[in-house]
Amino acid sequence: MDIKHALRREVRAEIAALSADYIEVSDNGIFRNITNMEQFVQSRSLMIYYSVDREPDTLRIAEAALAMGKTVAFPYCYLGGKMEARAVNSLDELVPAMLKIPAPPKSSAYVSPDELDLIIVPALTYDQDGYRLGYGGGYYDRYLENLPAFTMGIARERLLRDALPRETHDIAVNCLVTERSIKIFEI
Repeated sequence: MDIKHALRREVRAEIAALSADYIEVSDNGIFRNITNMEQFVQSRSLMIYYSVDREPDTLRIAEAALAMGKTVAFPYCYLGGKMEARAVNSLDELVPAMLKIPAPPKSSAYVSPDELDLIIVPALTYDQDGYRLGYGGGYYDRYLENLPAFTMGIARERLLRDALPRETHDIAVNCLVTERSIKIFEI
């Protein structure tokens, strides 16, 4: 078993052990921090993932962005690790897709990567330098390569690591937001 696989299992166990009260407080803090950030407020278009299980709640963030008149896109994934951004006008448009995670239908408007101002990137956790422990599919590593958009990771404070194992293809986010802090890295 490689180190990332073992670490994913360890973090998943920590996530499962989090209390419902902590998750609620964490979700509220993350929402407040993101929606008050200049990078969020000034963005015209963003891509966000659909949070599932005990991931930090992204749906409130998406709804806030839609209410502000922003273009809100979600990943549309293909087999083989490729994805693209597709816009929705309402979360009601999302339908179960790969791994049963809601996504826009194929007929939704395509959003070019260079049109995105902000991309909120999923992960099991992040480290203090903005590197992520993803889910192992490599979709975001491929998608984020050479993109001009501001990238933001969100994580629960209790799950952060000092450092995570890195590979040459790993890309750090520009900013890491928890319920307690906003850390912007050199861009």
